[in-house]
Amino acid sequence: MEPGKPLSKSIDATIPTAARMYDYYLGGKDNYASDRAACEQLDEVVPSTRALALNNRRFLQRVIGTLAQDYGIRQFLDHGSGLPTQNNVHQVAQAIDPNSRVVYVDNDPMVLVHGRALLEQNENTAVIHADMRDTDGIFSHADTKRLIDFSQPVAVLFNSVFHCTPDSDTDGPLAVARRVTERLVPGSYLVMCQLVSEDPEVREFVTNFMDQATQGHWGRVRQEKDVAVLFEGLDILDPGLVEVSTWRPDTEVAPRQLTQEWIEFGGVGRLP
Repeated sequence: MEPGKPLSKSIDATIPTAARMYDYYLGGKDNYASDRAACEQLDEVVPSTRALALNNRRFLQRVIGTLAQDYGIRQFLDHGSGLPTQNNVHQVAQAIDPNSRVVYVDNDPMVLVHGRALLEQNENTAVIHADMRDTDGIFSHADTKRLIDFSQPVAVLFNSVFHCTPDSDTDGPLAVARRVTERLVPGSYLVMCQLVSEDPEVREFVTNFMDQATQGHWGRVRQEKDVAVLFEGLDILDPGLVEVSTWRPDTEVAPRQLTQEWIEFGGVGRLP
């Protein structure tokens, strides 16, 4: 869907979505038979996907905790946030400072319904229905303007979403990341990771499978070098760009991604 075009507000249970498939892998209940069937078919070729989803969620929680606790970030803009689970961005950030403000962005109408129901009692958090490529619409949205002060540092999240975005000079991952970066003050952070594989057969299969399953609402599985380009011009926090289960693990026995058909790869960059 082109940014700026009206988003569908109806839920089609017959077409899988990345948000509901992710919910299924995390053990959630906000998914349909089509989503579960798609996951089962995907698992036949890339059986590490459930572990990958869980490790990615843990990565997100560690990143938010680190940015809030160690770097003093109190504003978060989460693109492609997905369906609410436990220990969401606002819960992690507000456990450190209840005044932390979070705006979630997603184009899945199911996310909007569930997210607003969950957050209606939380005045420092909002969910907006938008295409994550629509930077102008997101930054000018009333809830964004109410909660986010862009004259102060912000953490902008693109966590496990850029593989849903096709390549494009104007709306591909690099263009979106650059548009967002231009609007942020020094000291802001970008969190970016996506599915990658160095195996061309895996890249081709998963890209084609997800494109067909979601009826074109998909981009592609890329390579690590493609993700590295997104961080050019940013100061990358230690330990650099990595498979996300190895990004500042809580303990030495924290779960690691043991299989390598594909991985979530990325990290955190700071605007100098």
